[in-house]
Amino acid sequence: MVTVVGVRFKKAGKVYYFNPGALELSLGDHVIVETSRGVEFGEVVIGPKDVKEEDVIAPLKDVIRKATPEDVAHVEENRIRAKEAEEIAIKKIEKHNLDMKLVDVEYTFDNSKLIFYFTADGRVDFRELVKDLAAVFKTRIELRQIGVRDEAKMLGGIGPCGRVVCCNTFLGDFDPVSIKMAKQQNLSLNPVKISGLCGRLMCCLRFENDSYDSLESKFPEVGARVITPGGEGVVVSVSKSKSLVRVKLDDIDDIQEYPVEEVEVSEVKETGETSETSETDEGSESLSESSGENDET
Repeated sequence: MVTVVGVRFKKAGKVYYFNPGALELSLGDHVIVETSRGVEFGEVVIGPKDVKEEDVIAPLKDVIRKATPEDVAHVEENRIRAKEAEEIAIKKIEKHNLDMKLVDVEYTFDNSKLIFYFTADGRVDFRELVKDLAAVFKTRIELRQIGVRDEAKMLGGIGPCGRVVCCNTFLGDFDPVSIKMAKQQNLSLNPVKISGLCGRLMCCLRFENDSYDSLESKFPEVGARVITPGGEGVVVSVSKSKSLVRVKLDDIDDIQEYPVEEVEVSEVKETGETSETSETDEGSESLSESSGENDET
């Protein structure tokens, strides 16, 4: 068994694991660690825990030390300098007439690198821009092109639900999202209604899908023959969020709603039988989004 701690470098960023060594660390502690980008400042978001050696992605690097008040002040100073660098970079981009949008600027903790995050429709020849920026800041310059989902994660904003977007608050990774998840949740298939600020399918479709998967086994299929307190009939639609089943009864030729607990399946639906559903296919199309967050280490 190996003892590790989980460290995050950005709000809602990916969690990376390090060896705490002899240091006594707890949740919320700030630490200095060595990463592929150099020495970095991070926060412990997962306390010390033992894991199997085969579950650890090698090499497992050590936590150098706990952060000091001077380190915290240095991080804040880097943020201020990054804002100043952003203003300069925007002017340089306009000077070179480059078709790119600057999203964020970041100094590494040890100031060995200055990273510019940008979006663009295609490839951008920024070689002259890099030379200009290196001449101004006297440090290593990296321009990193990101996708629209990463842009939304960095900038934040209010989603269709009225809350701050999930990717900016707690989602560490972008998981694949498909239109099938919207169908299973009985949502409109109009891309405009199920897309987030980034213009891609909303991430919440993914993590709410697990709840709908667990409910799947409790509900009869649309078209199945069932027995209800009002008699036998055929399922025409289901509402998983309300735990209701709509049944077209044989005896009275009417559609009634019943709690799923009061409905018992008598026969599965026949092959080729058409059935009415509660979903509305508005511009049904096959959409699938998968984006990986730019690794920070």
